[in-house]
Amino acid sequence: MSTAVIGGLPGTVLRLHRAALLAWGAFVAAVIVWLLYVTDVTAGSVRALKENCDPVHDLCNVPYAAYRYSQAIGYAGTLVCYSFLAVAAFAGGALIGRELERGTARVAWTQGVTPTRWLVAKLAVPAVAVTLGGAVLVPAFRWGWEANPDWMWGRGWAFADVFVARGPATVAYALCALAVGALTALTLRRALPALGVSLAVMWLLNLVLAHFRDALWPTVTRTSEKRIVLPNNVWEVESGRDADGYYATFHPATHFWPLHLVETGIVLAIAAAATTAAFALLRRRTG
Repeated sequence: MSTAVIGGLPGTVLRLHRAALLAWGAFVAAVIVWLLYVTDVTAGSVRALKENCDPVHDLCNVPYAAYRYSQAIGYAGTLVCYSFLAVAAFAGGALIGRELERGTARVAWTQGVTPTRWLVAKLAVPAVAVTLGGAVLVPAFRWGWEANPDWMWGRGWAFADVFVARGPATVAYALCALAVGALTALTLRRALPALGVSLAVMWLLNLVLAHFRDALWPTVTRTSEKRIVLPNNVWEVESGRDADGYYATFHPATHFWPLHLVETGIVLAIAAAATTAAFALLRRRTG
């Protein structure tokens, strides 16, 4: 195959899926604009309420205003965290499944493009897009989340959406969704079933890892004869009383990165396994 044809594969993928890539770019931009708005306008209104409130004569609801602020930041975290579901749907449906179902992939393979190089191009372009998008979204969310930490009620570092959105696990889940979507599409060879199965697999993976997240790094246990009051920035796993007194098992805030990086590594390992399986399946079916 000529160099021109090889060089043209990424361009072909870009043209075919231009709308999806533009939608991804618009999503990244919208989340950043939302974070800027919340940390400027919404936070400003909370500060104004606090400064102008006369608690003696006025019924000021500063806690409620701060809670609404934390909710607004939390919405951005939810979108960033679960953006991998959109990637899974795209990969299983439009990216791979639709071309296999319609037979356009086989047409490409008969025109000098090997199946392996076709799949490389199909995965490489969106992989770069989601990595670059995640590289922008993660620091943007971290900035918004850390702008007013005292107001982040119920949205601490251990909150499921915040936990993923604050680090590279965001990109890891997106890359894993891309690989799982490709593998599912190559297995089922139909767009709609592949889309549904890809979504289900990635949702289940995230659910399982979130359930066992506290076990990914050793916890700290504190005992005392008196009731233990933990700081607000810890993740309490278990607490109670036994024959020796009170106890509390928890993750301090310093455990965020060890926990986060272990989960990121697990997700990337699954992504690598799914990618390897996808190429192996493609070679077996086209060999």
